[in-house]
Amino acid sequence: MTSIKQILKNGKVDSEYNVYGWINTNRNQKKLVFISLNDGSTVNNLQIVIGLSDIEQQNYKEFLMNLTKSVSLHVYGKLILSPAKGQRVEMCCKITDIKILGKVDTKTYPMSKKRHSLEFIREHPHLKVRTNIGAIVARIRNTCSFATHEFFQKKDFIYVHTPLITSNDCEGAGETFTITTTHPVNKNVILKEDLNTFKNDFFGKQAFLTVSGQLQVESYAMGLKNVYSFGPTFRAEKSNTSRHLAEFWMIEPEACFITFEELMILSESYLKFCINRVLEKNCDDLNLLNKFISKGIKNSLETIVKNKFKRLSYTEAIDYLQKHYTNKVEYELPKWGDDLNSEQEKYLTSLFGPTILYNYPKEIKSFYMKINPDGKTVQAMDIIVPGIGEIIGGSMREDKYEILKDVMVTKGLLKNGHLNWYLDLRKYGSCPHGGFGLGFERLIMLVTGLKNIKDCIPFPRYPKHCIN
Repeated sequence: MTSIKQILKNGKVDSEYNVYGWINTNRNQKKLVFISLNDGSTVNNLQIVIGLSDIEQQNYKEFLMNLTKSVSLHVYGKLILSPAKGQRVEMCCKITDIKILGKVDTKTYPMSKKRHSLEFIREHPHLKVRTNIGAIVARIRNTCSFATHEFFQKKDFIYVHTPLITSNDCEGAGETFTITTTHPVNKNVILKEDLNTFKNDFFGKQAFLTVSGQLQVESYAMGLKNVYSFGPTFRAEKSNTSRHLAEFWMIEPEACFITFEELMILSESYLKFCINRVLEKNCDDLNLLNKFISKGIKNSLETIVKNKFKRLSYTEAIDYLQKHYTNKVEYELPKWGDDLNSEQEKYLTSLFGPTILYNYPKEIKSFYMKINPDGKTVQAMDIIVPGIGEIIGGSMREDKYEILKDVMVTKGLLKNGHLNWYLDLRKYGSCPHGGFGLGFERLIMLVTGLKNIKDCIPFPRYPKHCIN
């Protein structure tokens, strides 16, 4: 079966084709009917031109009335050169060569011909892909997904799968979804002792939906050298912002025998590789985004790919913000030891473009990060990008047993024994290693120019919102 994308690009004039798709628009002009047909393979439509005699207009009146938006068709016709501007070819066919495969109830169908707001589309996620923006996001997600595997496979990373159900809270933030089969649901009064024991639960102990597969990825790296995972993660953070989701996808590579410098180069190279693939494979999608939604997106992506990312130590970033940052929101100017907020990150990227911030204070970073010789900072890095802020976070991991043990004891992470296995990795053939995590939907925000992360995933999950 030949796709519309293939026909528009390489279809042979005067050849006959069977095409399948959905009506985008249709119009009647005297004895001609024009249908724009799309099958999702491209943002561009194939124009179908139907010639009608007077008798056919009368005999097929009801049939023609059913040719409305989103009706699915099978069309058999001949490809000809198009006299219209902006399209190489169009298809001519007879009315008898069109078969309706699925009608649309126009009285209840919410996706009318007019342009809908992103907020409206968000309320109909099962029909989102019928819109241009929904289909564009789906195709770009496909490109970035394939590019992810292509990039790491070319570098001999091994793709591994990490559990979605875990007894570990990797980030230690407590913003996890607890999985339970025995605890009361929708009860006004729940005994405290019932909440604190999971001995009768399915796993016999408390379990969560994963917030990150990093710890398990590290265990695989210790035997396979270079690995990566790509899967869903979950955060129960009650943050209804344009940058957060309760369910999102993460790419988490981990590499052994790597240096901090090499880790920063790897993360920058990966980001640029994905952007390059979108520029190559989704040119038409980007052109439409550039025209109607994200002005200048194509030039912005080309600039990111061409230029080396700015490097700033955390200390340099704080010094710069204290001297130059004009605070336009309620936050105070940052001081050393504070975590940068998204507005401060966006300010830095407005000046420097994509930036790698590195060597953060150990107090504001996770327990597993490698401490620098100064004893105050860790070998952690974030990549921040314009309009979004942080898109990648990573670090070298503490590979010394005694040092990691002391940190975990101090933070009370060894009390219940759930992380003893992680400490074991430093006992049995430890080595220098590091990795990073990228929130896939933030990557989609970057390459599409969309301002809300909820529009970058097919079925967004966020506080008070779980449709379909």
